[in-house]
Amino acid sequence: MAGSASALFLFSLEWATRTRETHPGLIWGLPAVGFVVGWLYLKWGQSVDAGNNLLIDEIHDPRRVVPLRMVPLILGGTVASHLVGASVGREGTAVQMGGALADQLSHRFQFSAAQRRVVLMTGIGAGFASVFGTPLAGAVFALEVLAGPALRQMRWPALVPCAIAAVAADQVGLWWGVQHTAYAVSSVPAFTAWGLCAMVLAGGLMGLTGRVFALSAHGLSAWMKQRIAYAPLRPLIGGALIAVVVSVLPAERYLGLGIPVIVEAFSQPLAPWDFAAKLALTVASLGSGFKGGEVTPLFYIGATLGNALAPLLQMPIGLMAAVGFVAVFAGAANTPLACTVMAVELFGVEVGAFAAVACAVSYVFSGRASIYKAQRQRPVKTPPPLI
Repeated sequence: MAGSASALFLFSLEWATRTRETHPGLIWGLPAVGFVVGWLYLKWGQSVDAGNNLLIDEIHDPRRVVPLRMVPLILGGTVASHLVGASVGREGTAVQMGGALADQLSHRFQFSAAQRRVVLMTGIGAGFASVFGTPLAGAVFALEVLAGPALRQMRWPALVPCAIAAVAADQVGLWWGVQHTAYAVSSVPAFTAWGLCAMVLAGGLMGLTGRVFALSAHGLSAWMKQRIAYAPLRPLIGGALIAVVVSVLPAERYLGLGIPVIVEAFSQPLAPWDFAAKLALTVASLGSGFKGGEVTPLFYIGATLGNALAPLLQMPIGLMAAVGFVAVFAGAANTPLACTVMAVELFGVEVGAFAAVACAVSYVFSGRASIYKAQRQRPVKTPPPLI
């Protein structure tokens, strides 16, 4: 179910992106689309408006089956947002569809709370795997995203069913004809002492960037909720401001997913402010209430940040773009293990050691901040005692 839903979603995104690029004037539809999607969620989607956080909460504290309406609402809302140029991603949509569809099995089978937790986790892993083409990372992500800073609390017994679901969902997506973007890292040097230092420095900056992203998105969302009580007005106002900015400034490259720019980051120098501009537009889009994920924009932010750091750290552009691709996400989502596995799946095993260091450092430097507010935040990120 998750693989088929992700395939439909990815094909719809391709259509929306092509249409927007062919008709640039659609950017002026941002306020209207934002209002309509906000109204639909206010009318029929208040029970699922928490999105990924609802799934995480249900796994930690199972109470009721996730309503099936989450699937069409997040699918339609995300595609509509991309059609008019909102800077949102796709992971959140795929994860919510996968989790909601999997949880419908709870209606038919009398699962215990522990069994339902596993079913929800398999849906999350399947959605993540099928939308990015990374089944191993999807399986680990399903475990790790629940724990957040408390990595020692990961539910390892669920790894096998999550892996089976993630691999199956990825294969179903491929069967439907999904083609995932290929990222080429042309040069990977030997792992030297300077390479280690470069990854530590880069990982620290990428973790801070992930922290800024998470805190800014949550902060803007809270600020708008305090000042604008009627929910549909928030994306209307935010969409209008984004449309004006894009019409005044050359900001088209920061709209939508931005896959072409991510690909460019692996092969040629880009403007050093690309990551900051994408961060600002994504925070404005998500913080004002547009629907979609955070992860692909974080890939964009990380790849362009790594591209900018490459000459400063005297490291290959492609390698730094690959490291940034996963490390900023690792810090923003508190998922260093899944991101390291993703680096190996997407870029090759040679990148693994560099990505592992950068993701681990990013995870530490991001602190307690996370794009997923429902993650458990009790433990502090400090090394455990040796004795």
